[in-house]
Amino acid sequence: MVSLAIRAAKRQTRGSIDPILALTKTDMARVNDLILAMAGSNVTLIPEIAEHLISSGGKRLRPMLTIASALAHGYAGGDHVKLAASVEFMHTATLLHDDVVDESDLRRGKSTARTIWGNQASVLVGDFLLGQAFKTMVEVGSLDALAILSAASAVIAEGEVWQLAAAKKMTTSEADYVAVIDAKTAALFSAATEVGPVVAGKGEAERRAMRDYGRSLGLAFQLVDDVLDYGGNAAELGKNTGDDFREGKITLPVILAYDRGDAAEKAFWRGAMEEGENGDAALTKAKDLMQRHGALEATIERARDYGEEAYAAAETLPPSPARDAMLGVVDFCIDRLN
Repeated sequence: MVSLAIRAAKRQTRGSIDPILALTKTDMARVNDLILAMAGSNVTLIPEIAEHLISSGGKRLRPMLTIASALAHGYAGGDHVKLAASVEFMHTATLLHDDVVDESDLRRGKSTARTIWGNQASVLVGDFLLGQAFKTMVEVGSLDALAILSAASAVIAEGEVWQLAAAKKMTTSEADYVAVIDAKTAALFSAATEVGPVVAGKGEAERRAMRDYGRSLGLAFQLVDDVLDYGGNAAELGKNTGDDFREGKITLPVILAYDRGDAAEKAFWRGAMEEGENGDAALTKAKDLMQRHGALEATIERARDYGEEAYAAAETLPPSPARDAMLGVVDFCIDRLN
């Protein structure tokens, strides 16, 4: 297998999601129509909040991957659209809940639902969206698909609780953190891609490959986000850079810089992340310490390793535009660092 670094050197342009956008354009239009229908309710607050988040500018990468995975396995029916919409509603519900737990004021440059309608409404509408997601999954009539997505929902919730328990604690290890993002982020990517071969009637080998692809892609995606928070741009992140630091989030660059620092540096990190001493001057120092100890570079390397794993899993697919699009998503994910 050719490495991501070698492929990147040979390419003239950055990785792009344009191929998967083109591949899934028709089906995603159907997904969007279904999402609007699923968000409908006689309780006017529900569609108001749902529309606020749905229209906030996200890439909708997860449902696109569900569509692409189904097409890569030769599926020609319509149930992949319902599963893709369910995946997006699961993701949207998670965002609503996340913003309440994290006390976030902005998402993708817009005020979060909790700042407009309050925490209670955000949580309850998130629950409604989850209910609609499972209702739509049942309509597909696949127990395997339902099992995959329902299991992912439980794992995501576990990840949320695990992250809450580890919040602002510098005793969090690298293994602990990877387990959290495996649950919070990678689980939905993995489920979103695994249901593709399921709806296409494929076997365990195909399911395992897509499960591995989604998991590795999700881990790479989150680690890249972790790096970008300390050196990216707000447009790419969908939030202000440095927000993770200001919120006291223990991410991998923080863990690595802490582990590699001396006693005084460890004291700085405890003050910043555990005691809230995280102003602009502290953020500048945090970036300097990450640079000094190679924490960002090490996180990037781990992201690239997961990208390699995702690429290897996708390369088991038969050649097709869908496979090429899914491979391109891996390049896009890593190339956000450039």
